[in-house]
Amino acid sequence: MDSFNDLTTPATLLATRRSGKARDMIAPGPDAGQLSAILHSAARVPDHSKLFPWRFVVIENRAAFADALLALYLAGKADAGRLEQEAVIQFATQSPCLVAVLSSPRQSHIPVWEQELSAGALCQNLCLAAHAHGFVANWLTGWAAFDSNVLALLGGAAPERIAGFFFIGTQAKPLEERPRPDMAAITTHWRG
Repeated sequence: MDSFNDLTTPATLLATRRSGKARDMIAPGPDAGQLSAILHSAARVPDHSKLFPWRFVVIENRAAFADALLALYLAGKADAGRLEQEAVIQFATQSPCLVAVLSSPRQSHIPVWEQELSAGALCQNLCLAAHAHGFVANWLTGWAAFDSNVLALLGGAAPERIAGFFFIGTQAKPLEERPRPDMAAITTHWRG
């Protein structure tokens, strides 16, 4: 895919970004160079005091990650049925590329809330950067994002938290537009 294919202006890029469904993604996903560019772009976020309170975990071996996730899931729910187990495996293997983002707050005079907002901005930039490179992205959480053992599997530890899993690839079917908010209902103007 060509970088910035038909998304010639920032306004077009922002106005056309939509989440693709991870389960509907097919190859190709970003190659190593494209993924590097996507991650570099994602990291260009507001970051009070340059703390870099976030980090990426690129999951290169999704099959091994699926096996490890399933083992952790079954450790907490030994009676999980076949469909639940298949859903765990599908979660890890459903797209050509999988990146986890960890919110990694630092000891600082900067409030943790501001650091978490920076991590959220990084997550949105990741989706936008994937779109700018001609791919779709899907930001998901689910049980794995809130499990301390999965955090440890990704090399994290409290107070770090998993901000989300980002599935990146090519959409197999046309994206559907979702309902958007009525801007008048969510916008106020304060005039003093």
